[in-house]
Amino acid sequence: MIRIVLVYALALAIAAFALEWLQFQYFSKTYSIEIYIAIIAIGFAALGVWMGNRLTARKSNGPFERNVAALTSLGISARELEVLEALAAGDSNKEIARTLEISPNTVKSHIGHLFEKLQVNGRVRAIEEARVHRLIR
Repeated sequence: MIRIVLVYALALAIAAFALEWLQFQYFSKTYSIEIYIAIIAIGFAALGVWMGNRLTARKSNGPFERNVAALTSLGISARELEVLEALAAGDSNKEIARTLEISPNTVKSHIGHLFEKLQVNGRVRAIEEARVHRLIR
């Protein structure tokens, strides 16, 4: 009895495979390669959107609370914090100097002190590190 069931199951599997193979042959000859490329591109685009959505950080909806303990432990002054916030806003040294009514050289000094205190070597890294420590938004 089992042998009959296995023979029929094998025959049905071979028939299903043959039908799928014939359908694939018809489908591949009917449609051009551009359609296959478009289908693959849509699949990768959907995968990219899904992964981007899953991997990007969510912004908290609550109010921003500055980490005062980190400010104190790093020794960042109020003026340096103002310069850091202006850096995060994308302002240039001259714009920061005009806004805070200080000289551009003083801005450079504050930025240098911030780099030392945050242990970074660039503006972008300083902003990222400040956000990690919740010093700025």
